[in-house]
Amino acid sequence: MASNSVNAAADKPVVTRFAPSPTGFLHIGGARTALFNWLFARHFGGKALLRIEDTDRKRSTREAIDAILDGLSWLNLDWDEETVFQSERGSRHVEVAEKLLEAGHAYKCYATSEELEEMRAAQRAAKQPLRYDGRWRDRDPADAPLGAPFVIRLKTPNEGETVIEDAVQGRVTVRNSELDDYILLRADGSPTYMLAVVVDDHDMGVTHIIRGDDHLNNAFRQLPIIRAMDGIEGGWPDPVYAHIPLIHGNDGAKLSKRHGAMGVDAYRDELGILPEALFNYLLRLGWGHGDQEVFTREEAIEFFTLDGVGRSPSRFDMKKLLNMNGDYIRAADDARLAGLIAPKIGANADLELLTRAMPVLKTRARDVNELADGAAFLFKTRPLQMTEKAQALLTEEACSILAQISARLHSEQDWTSSALEANLKSHAEELGLGLGKLAQPLRAALTGQTTSPGIFDVLVLLGKEESLARIDAQATGAGN
Repeated sequence: MASNSVNAAADKPVVTRFAPSPTGFLHIGGARTALFNWLFARHFGGKALLRIEDTDRKRSTREAIDAILDGLSWLNLDWDEETVFQSERGSRHVEVAEKLLEAGHAYKCYATSEELEEMRAAQRAAKQPLRYDGRWRDRDPADAPLGAPFVIRLKTPNEGETVIEDAVQGRVTVRNSELDDYILLRADGSPTYMLAVVVDDHDMGVTHIIRGDDHLNNAFRQLPIIRAMDGIEGGWPDPVYAHIPLIHGNDGAKLSKRHGAMGVDAYRDELGILPEALFNYLLRLGWGHGDQEVFTREEAIEFFTLDGVGRSPSRFDMKKLLNMNGDYIRAADDARLAGLIAPKIGANADLELLTRAMPVLKTRARDVNELADGAAFLFKTRPLQMTEKAQALLTEEACSILAQISARLHSEQDWTSSALEANLKSHAEELGLGLGKLAQPLRAALTGQTTSPGIFDVLVLLGKEESLARIDAQATGAGN
């Protein structure tokens, strides 16, 4: 980990950016990158900016943009200033490329696709790295056929080395001979990603580039543009780079869908994760503050610096996320939870009843879907559909016990958990049975399942009339 000197520039306000490509959902790694950028800016009182890198017009979709914005909003990550769309800035990208060309930091390359393929084939045969060999770097453009198409390539330094003091990785050095002269403008005049991202970061005033370490090599390729433009326009300082290790599965392998590499929307809609739980879990994926595991948003902002980011890949553990989510469910507002699960239950869901039931229901649930499943018994219609295990409990002897329970409960005037518990315990003692012998068939009769909240809580939530109707249906065989 790096020292505090790279956490924030001393002479200007911190500006970070999150720059997703809208070619799919907001994946879990992207969400963590967004979170780290947002927290860093908030910690230092700076700006967190959002840029949509939609220059790949064939793969970028409005649906993907909406999914990214929706996911960020759900995580409650707000951004300063208007969202920047890279596709709208093409003229500025071209302007910078032309300035680099005019100043001699870039050149026109007329190599044909056939020539480049022959070059790569020769490199493969010689087991050399595949990179452009600079064949037009020092040639006169007049050598090219009249009207021949060309690309504009950056003239990267080819001697010495480039050193980056990365805020997470520490000092990283690359020999300049390993860099090739990559394309800035394609033959159709469109800018490449490598040019566009550098220009946009500068124009947006980004001081700290916090991103995955799969972009570390890009930093060495982007710095020559920055340094060349600083000589041309002035005011193009090197940003502080912070390359965060990627997220792996809990087995140490590259994160895949089987590990949990899904869109943020899937965590919400399919897995029933609360946004504050995912926020906290992503915060702890590769960052730490002592032994603390649970953070409020305010604490996360207060404590977050790049010093806490580790250099090793973090491991995504779905079980740990679900356990954390269960803790957040138990702490969540009951009315809010009722509102979340009502659509999952259907049109007959009663928000007032769900809210009353929540203190009982949420003690058992690890996600919103389990919460909805646990509440479903409240809204079942008679005759109840029984699970196979529940039906097996309703033997002839059990139905006889249910008939006796019904007779006692019909005369019960105090329909509270404590009174019902005292009544049924007394009945169990009279029969010489453990309370479980009564509770098991009673639970099956009331819920159609073998698992539920405490049986006395179930009775109270269903109410006297519905409880007795369900018990009687099974005791008399009408529920079969």
